[in-house]
Amino acid sequence: MGSRIIERGVLRQLAALLLLLMVVSAPAWAAERGALFKISGGGHSLYLFGTMHVGRPDFYPFEKRLDAALAKAPVLALEIDPGLSPEVAARAMQKYAAAPPGMSTPPALAPRLAAALAAQGIPAEALASFKPWLVATVLSVGEFTRLGYSQADAVDVRLASLARERKVKVIELESVDSQMALLNSLSLEQQWAFVDETLKQMASGEAAREAREIANAWATADRKGLEAIAARVAADDSVGGRFTREVLLDGRNGALADGIAALLAKSDHSVAAIGVLHLIGKGSVPERLAKKGLTVERIY
Repeated sequence: MGSRIIERGVLRQLAALLLLLMVVSAPAWAAERGALFKISGGGHSLYLFGTMHVGRPDFYPFEKRLDAALAKAPVLALEIDPGLSPEVAARAMQKYAAAPPGMSTPPALAPRLAAALAAQGIPAEALASFKPWLVATVLSVGEFTRLGYSQADAVDVRLASLARERKVKVIELESVDSQMALLNSLSLEQQWAFVDETLKQMASGEAAREAREIANAWATADRKGLEAIAARVAADDSVGGRFTREVLLDGRNGALADGIAALLAKSDHSVAAIGVLHLIGKGSVPERLAKKGLTVERIY
C-alpha cells in the first residue's frame, strides 16, 4: 500500500512537471494582442490588425491566426512603410518639422523642457531647430522608452520585416509626408500649448500611467481597456486631446477605410495593420467599413 501511495505521488509530480514543461514551452504566439478583425466583401476577405508604434521583444512571435494570415497574404498594408529610405524621411522632416527662422522656446517653458529632455538623455539643443510638435512627439515616445518599449521593436516594424522575409508585398495606406503634414497643422501657439500639456502630464505621472495603460491593454487584447481609452480620448478637451481626436483619428479614419476597402476589392487574403486606436470607438475604421456594406467580424 505504501509503495502504491508513493508511486501515485511520484506520478502526480511527473504529471505536474510535464504540465509545467508544456506551459513553459508553449509558443509565445498563443497570446492575443491588440485587436484583430476579419473584413469580407465581394468574394474577398482580409485581416485588419491594430498595432502599436512601439514594442518589446516579448511581444513576438505574433499570435497564430495573425501569423497564418500573413503567411498566405499577397499584400501587407501599413500606414507607412517603416523601411522607407532615410532620404525620404529627411526631406519630410525638413519640410514639415524644421523650425521657422527666429523661433525660440517660450521662457516659461524653457527650463521645464530642458529638464524633461535631460531626464530622457536628450540635450535641449538637439531639438532646438525643430517645431514644437516634434518636441512633444519625442517626449511622448520617451515615456514608452522609460517603460521598456522601443521603436526598433514596434509592431509595424516587426510586421514589415516578417512580410519581407516571406516575400509579401508591403504597401502604404498613407505617406510620411501626409502624416507629418497633419502633425504640422497646429499653429505654433497650439504646438507650444501641446508641449506645455505634455510636460505637465509627465511631471504629474499621468503620461507614464497612460502609456502603461495603453501598452498593457494592447499587450493583452483587453477590449474593455481599449474602449475605455477610446472613451477618454473622445472626452479629452485639451489641445492635445482635441488634436488626437479630430486630426490624428477622425481626420484619417475615412481615408484609411477607403484604402482598406480598395485593397479588399483588388486582392484576397491580404493583411492591413494600422494603429489600434483607429480600430476602436465612434467613427472607427471597422465602423466605416461596415457602413460601406462590408462584413466586419471582430476576432479579438
